[in-house]
Amino acid sequence: MGGNVAQKILKKQLGDMSFATGGGTINWFPGHMAAATRAINSRLKLADLVIEVRDSRIPLSSANQDLQPRLSTKRRVIALNKKDLANPNIMHKWVDYFGSCKQDCLPINAHSRSSVQKLLELVELKLKEKIANEPTLLVMVIGVPNVGKSALINCIHQIASSRFPEQEKKKKQAKVGPLPGVTQDIAGFKIAQRPSIYVLDTPGVLVPTISDIETGLKLALTGSVKDSVVGEERIAQYLLAVLNTRQTPLHWRNVHNDILKGLQNENDDKRDYNLKDLLPKRRVLPVASNVHYVEGIAREVQSALYSTLSEFRGDLEDENELEILIEEQFVALQKALKISNKANEARVMVAKKFLTLFRAGQPFPAMSTS
Repeated sequence: MGGNVAQKILKKQLGDMSFATGGGTINWFPGHMAAATRAINSRLKLADLVIEVRDSRIPLSSANQDLQPRLSTKRRVIALNKKDLANPNIMHKWVDYFGSCKQDCLPINAHSRSSVQKLLELVELKLKEKIANEPTLLVMVIGVPNVGKSALINCIHQIASSRFPEQEKKKKQAKVGPLPGVTQDIAGFKIAQRPSIYVLDTPGVLVPTISDIETGLKLALTGSVKDSVVGEERIAQYLLAVLNTRQTPLHWRNVHNDILKGLQNENDDKRDYNLKDLLPKRRVLPVASNVHYVEGIAREVQSALYSTLSEFRGDLEDENELEILIEEQFVALQKALKISNKANEARVMVAKKFLTLFRAGQPFPAMSTS
């Protein structure tokens, strides 16, 4: 994601901070991850097949590198989750890439039953030769935090419950949370009979050390590392650096022009007001759905980023000039996101809202990288 310039900017801001266990100024590898790593390793020996869930936007960076040597010896399906947030024009290239590595890979949306059903069909196909010989089979679901393992497990649970209603009371859904590492213990349930197939969910586990800072930033950007480890401002600055070096905001010219037309129409429709109009009115919340409201905010963000980048006359390959542009964009985003200048920690609020939009697929629903 992004280029060397984006990486240089963040390295300068992060200084000597490292993504390592107990190293540098941060410790992002919690104790439960260490315990979970041991548990996963012990169970991997028993697994007949592994579903490795990765983030479609960062298919390589979202792999747990420490587990790859073990996983390469197992029957494995790589499920590229959150395909709805990834660039569809690039997705097929990743499928081809994994195919060239003789590795089964399937883009999925863990919240779509039909999408997960296709994954289960592929899993059963991969297990077909084993099914004839074994009465009980074990499928393990693994992945780094926040790639959507628990959402996938819950969807598999729903499919299994419709197949075997009598088992419903015995199953428990995986707990899903917005913070990395919510699923902290390993639990399993039966999804098929004759042969019996059990699915195990596992906690999200990262490697204790990430070799390069950009991989760590990609994981932080997609929510696999807690924001507090790196800081929301730094993550937002990294995202802006990536968008600018790719010149993504220049694709939002039409959105910007539409907003300008809307403002012009508002000015043309102005009328004379009487004293009654000046009386305070009860605040009315948006009548439209929350989705439309968020889309409106996203369009304002797109317009702000287009405006600042299109007016920029500096060199995007120069890290100092790119930093100046990013500072201007923070000011523009504060206005677009309607955050008061008087607000305490306004920059942090801008960063948090901006990252929330990105992670929800707004205003850039087609972001993909390695």
